[in-house]
This record gives sequence, C-alpha cells and structure tokens, in this order.
Amino acid sequence: MRVCRRTFLCAVVGVATLSTIDWAWAQGYPSRPIRLVVPFPPGGAFDAVARPLAEQLKPRLGVLVIENIGGGGASLGAAAVARAKPDGYTLLLGGTLPHVNEALLKGTPLYDPVKDLDPIAAVAANVLCIAVHPSVPANDLNELAAYARANPTKLSYGHAGVGSIQHLTGELFKSVAGTPGIVPVPYRGTGPVVTDLIGGQIPIGIPGITRQVLELHQSGKLRILAVTSPTRLIAAPEIPTAVEAGLPGMISQQSIGLFAPAGTPMAIIEQISQATRTALAEPAYRQMLIESGFEPDVDSTPEKFRRFIEEDIARWTPVVKAIGLKLD
Repeated sequence: MRVCRRTFLCAVVGVATLSTIDWAWAQGYPSRPIRLVVPFPPGGAFDAVARPLAEQLKPRLGVLVIENIGGGGASLGAAAVARAKPDGYTLLLGGTLPHVNEALLKGTPLYDPVKDLDPIAAVAANVLCIAVHPSVPANDLNELAAYARANPTKLSYGHAGVGSIQHLTGELFKSVAGTPGIVPVPYRGTGPVVTDLIGGQIPIGIPGITRQVLELHQSGKLRILAVTSPTRLIAAPEIPTAVEAGLPGMISQQSIGLFAPAGTPMAIIEQISQATRTALAEPAYRQMLIESGFEPDVDSTPEKFRRFIEEDIARWTPVVKAIGLKLD
C-alpha cells in the first residue's frame, strides 16, 4: 500500500511539475517573431490562407514571418517544421495534403505525420477545381472527358507536386471519367500551375480554389468546369460540382491548419489555438475566406483537428490503393 501510495503521489507531483513547466513556457511566449512555414511556393491556396492569417494573429501573437518551402508535395516544408525546436517559434500551415503524402505514399517518409507534428487548430477547408485553358473545346466535365477519350495523347494536367491532393484528385478524375491518357505534369506548387495554365503551357489544371483562381475564371483567362466540393461554393454558385456532372465519387477537399513540432508545450499549443479561434470569430475575416472559396472552421481545437486529419487519411486510403501510387 505504501508503494502504491508513494507511486500515486509521485505521479501527481510529476503532472503538477509538467503543468508548471507548461505554464512557465506560456508566460513568456511569444517574445520574438514566429516562423510560419508554408510548404508551397507563393500563389496557392495555402499561401492565400497564410498571409491574411498572419495579419489576424499579429495582435494576439505578434509578428509571424512567412517562409515558403515548396517541393515534395508539401513534404519538404512539413519535414522542416517536424525537425524544428518544439518551442512554439516554428509553426506549419499544413493539413490534409502533407499528412496524406507521408502517411500513404511513402515507404520511407521524411517524417511521421502523426508522431512528429502536433495539431493546433484547423483554419479552413479548401476544395479543388478542374480548370482548362480557354482553347480547350470543353464547357463541362462530360465534354472534357469525351474530348480526352477522342484525343488520348493530347491532354495533360498540372498539379502541385507528385503525391499532392491535386495529383490524387487528377488521377481520381481520370479513373472515374475513363480518361487514362491524360498525362500528369508535376509543379512545385499551385502558383506555377495557374501561371502555366493561363499561359497555355498546360491545357488542364487542378488548383485549389482561391480568390485569384475565381477571378481568372470570371475574366475568362481560364475556365473552371467543376468544383470538387459536395455542394456548390457560396462564393461562386454558378460553377457546378463534379458530382452534378455525373461523377458521384469525385469529391475532394482538404483541411488547412496550424501544426507545431511534437513536444511543444501544451500551454503554448492552447494559446495559439485560442488565438486562431479568436481570429476566425472576426466576421470580416470569415467573409474574406468565404469569398476566396474557403470554408472557415470557427471552433477547431487540437483534438478536433487531429480527428479531422485522421478522417482525411482514411478517406484517401482506398483511392491511393486503387491507383497504386507510391513515391519511393
């Protein structure tokens, strides 16, 4: 009994000590600028979330310095954060994409997405679209699929990197539409995909929806044939979904949110999570996200975000197995 009681008391003291350490960490945090890694080049959906988010968090957390580290379908940037010191001064704007990439597509991943990164809070969900250059003779997905089948070696599509959600979505479209001849062309991020799409270097792109992509569609510089959300976007209700085009399995969306290196004190995780929820409570910021094609997540917590990511991985597992994609 004495041993048990002593063990119990030691455990209580240990928990109290850890809580005190966490509290002490949070008291002085943050005392310098925070590095926010975006695992893509400028110009894509993650970048479109990162920059206004940094401004919204500035009154609550101080300066967030954005660093774009593209490559590897988001793996390089995510791995850089996973290896960083767990002190709250290096954060990742990650989500579905880098986690699916490392969890499902690599035999020798750069990092363990579950063990090496701690979820903080989801910011928004982002859907993708299937867009074409105006020269492509297709006004909807059915016409695109028919044209691709009639010209099996003529079309290609750009995506944000091998193993990215854009890549998986493109391969999913080829599978459900019966267009195996469309050639995937990898880029280092969405920005370069959009640039080459409007320039005519590639006929098809699978970008994430952003304000820029919607504006390019509205101006006629590219043509969005369908979005991959379950329902039409609030920001662009005139654009049909892929499901409406007769492709019921063609649903693809990704969560975007904040992560910290594993082992970051929980008090700091909670502080950043609360700051993020407060930022998302601002009506003007929420409206900006909606108008840009995002769906804000206003009540995310570290545990909710962890479950969301786990569900995303489970959702993509059968797709990855079906297409047999591996990165190494």
